[in-house]
Amino acid sequence: MKKLSVLFVCMGNICRSPTAEGVFRKLVQDERLEDFFEIDSAGTHAYHVGDPPDERAQKAALNRGIDLRNIRARQVGHSDFETFDHILVMDRQNLDTLMFVCPRTHSQKVKLFMEYASGIKVKEVPDPYYGGDKGFDHVLDLVEMASLGFLNSVRHTLRV
Repeated sequence: MKKLSVLFVCMGNICRSPTAEGVFRKLVQDERLEDFFEIDSAGTHAYHVGDPPDERAQKAALNRGIDLRNIRARQVGHSDFETFDHILVMDRQNLDTLMFVCPRTHSQKVKLFMEYASGIKVKEVPDPYYGGDKGFDHVLDLVEMASLGFLNSVRHTLRV
């Protein structure tokens, strides 16, 4: 059985995308669907390759029962466009960066993550890096909404 593969992307892969990876992984586990998904995250830039998520992101996530400690930052590679079924990007700037290097045959896989959050007007997950702790909680709120929406949108494709 081929798993549905999902890659979450932000700029440095230390705040938003590892948070999205952790939130979605926990949601999938809570729904007992972990056997149906391959979940990862990456950054468009190589600023933090090999580093764990930002301590503030880890703390905020842990407060909601989500452990990010085992995630390590990496940069999106060309093979990711072939490997992953869905590439979900946190903001328009990083979407544009990916689309610039994405082969045309895979461009339909790349979308803004917040497209899956229904009922809100927010279209991007803001970068909390230079803000305070409340920014990380806001990111978690947005990511939780989009994760649920994404799971609901692909649930019919799973062979459960």
